[in-house]
Amino acid sequence: MTTEPIENYFKSSHGDICWFEWGQPGAGTSILLLHATGFHARCWDKVIAAFPAGTHVVAVDQLGHGRSARPEISDWAMIADATAELTESLNINFDIGVGHSMGGHCLVQVTARNTGRIGRLILVDPVIMEREVYLDPPDYSATNHMVAKRRNSWSGPDEMFERFKDRHPYRLWDPDVLKDYCVHGMLTDGQGGFELACPPQSEASVYATSASVDPWPLMDRIAQPVTILRAPQIKQEGMFDFASSPTPPELASNFLNGTDVYLSDLTHFMAMQDPERIADLILEIHS
Repeated sequence: MTTEPIENYFKSSHGDICWFEWGQPGAGTSILLLHATGFHARCWDKVIAAFPAGTHVVAVDQLGHGRSARPEISDWAMIADATAELTESLNINFDIGVGHSMGGHCLVQVTARNTGRIGRLILVDPVIMEREVYLDPPDYSATNHMVAKRRNSWSGPDEMFERFKDRHPYRLWDPDVLKDYCVHGMLTDGQGGFELACPPQSEASVYATSASVDPWPLMDRIAQPVTILRAPQIKQEGMFDFASSPTPPELASNFLNGTDVYLSDLTHFMAMQDPERIADLILEIHS
């Protein structure tokens, strides 16, 4: 798959949602892709490039990200609702739904709401935490979250790439994926420069509301096969590492038809590290 996608917009009840489409529905396998917090639809480009010609793909800039509307996020139901409204409007039966990190959590919400629209789920190191976290949510603060302090003004994607390429965890990524992240993750600021498509405060609001929707009761509504691609949990005293897995090891067993695939040599950013391998796994699991 080497063609450029078609950029589309949908008016959801939470604002405009941008989505990108490769290929035509009905011609081959249809795949829905949902990205992680702070990312965007075009972070999937190198995974999509590894799919066979004729594969139909829809990748969504989820609410608050990319070229979609950017309200302050008060709970993850907002994000999932906007994506669910989009998928309902498309009237496509996806063979596979793939969600990375926050996208995995949202995919569970979308599937529980539209149970017949997705044939199989692949959750790439999803942010679905231990059940106890949702029963007694911690008091997160968007204002104090570390991502709220991210730099927002840039001269362009090249400057961002040079600044990030040797920093953890970006140095673990395939450089071409990092370039996509930078190129498509910026918008012009109207003053000759660029700003992040997902502003720091918006991204922080997503992290701050990560325990706002309990996905565990929704799992009983999902009869489809669910595969968890899970990375190692990195333990560092007094330090949070974004490359560490947020996924409980027993998560797959709580789905009606769940399978756990542990990828010990990759991190939470597995699709950014080895997009071809993740593409192969998506299609291999489907077959």
